[in-house]
Amino acid sequence: MPLTTLGDTERLAGEALAALPPGALLVLSGPLGSGKTTFTQALASHLGVAAPVTSPTYTLVHEYPSPEGPLVHLDAYRLAGGAGLAGAMLDDYGSRARLVVVEWGEGLLEAYPEAWQLAFSFAPAAPGTAGPSRQARWLRTHGPTHERTGTGDDQTGTAKESTGA
Repeated sequence: MPLTTLGDTERLAGEALAALPPGALLVLSGPLGSGKTTFTQALASHLGVAAPVTSPTYTLVHEYPSPEGPLVHLDAYRLAGGAGLAGAMLDDYGSRARLVVVEWGEGLLEAYPEAWQLAFSFAPAAPGTAGPSRQARWLRTHGPTHERTGTGDDQTGTAKESTGA
């Protein structure tokens, strides 16, 4: 199923959430604008998070209460070489969170072999198309794998990353 619309991203988030056990660590990778924060927003929606979910680029971490337990959203972009700091945060949050999502956390994967990883990518819009081509691909899972590709743009509800993530 293509990642053409926000609904496609929401479906992928629902499938992922059903497979991710409580306390799971999910690393999201991909270039700026590829859909990492939007995917986290969709996860939050499925968890019943009432607060708006925004990128933690400048605050490093946001914690959102949900009926199933906290959703912890970290951004490791500014922690280049700071895997120890991010790791300390993960150890604290992982023991009590429903889900810990880390954008730009590829540097943590070696220390956390139980982590799941979902990679986002996109290609600019080709002439005559509605928008960029987007893809999400599981690189590390401990359950069913999913792959989505598609095209779309903001006007059609594309799963688009929030500014600044």
